[in-house]
Amino acid sequence: MSENFEAKKAVVEEIKDKINASKSVVLVHYERVTVAESTDLRRKFQQAKCEYKVYKNTLVRKAFEELGVDSFHDDLNGASAFIFCPDETSGCSVLAKAQKDTPALQDKLAPKSAYVNGAYVDAEGVKRLAAIPSREVLIARMLGCLQAPIANFAYVLKAIADQKS
Repeated sequence: MSENFEAKKAVVEEIKDKINASKSVVLVHYERVTVAESTDLRRKFQQAKCEYKVYKNTLVRKAFEELGVDSFHDDLNGASAFIFCPDETSGCSVLAKAQKDTPALQDKLAPKSAYVNGAYVDAEGVKRLAAIPSREVLIARMLGCLQAPIANFAYVLKAIADQKS
């Protein structure tokens, strides 16, 4: 076997490992993205503990096929970047925020689809995932809701005690 074939096989294994280690993989169409914009995007994704990577579509298709996933054949065309994420929403959120903050990226980046917890999500689903707050924000909101009745009850008791004195 040729060295090129072995190198491609190693890249497919790397992609499979990244897919298996990620809770979500977002496929993004990119066009005319400058080096500075790409570097800035990578930094933003890195801060969210995601990895923004560009692979050949044929190698990613092969990795998905070896994992038994065949939903992405139509999406793996044209210039594609891949975002490997440790949770379900961070990659979508960072992508949406980057497009919102940098108007030039709105025409250059577009979500194609995603692979979230073993399921295919279309481009509209990716946009809906981006609207979901992070896990930490959801936990803080829930704790705030649980704490509010207790805090209100303590406030009422204090007001009653202040009136009597």
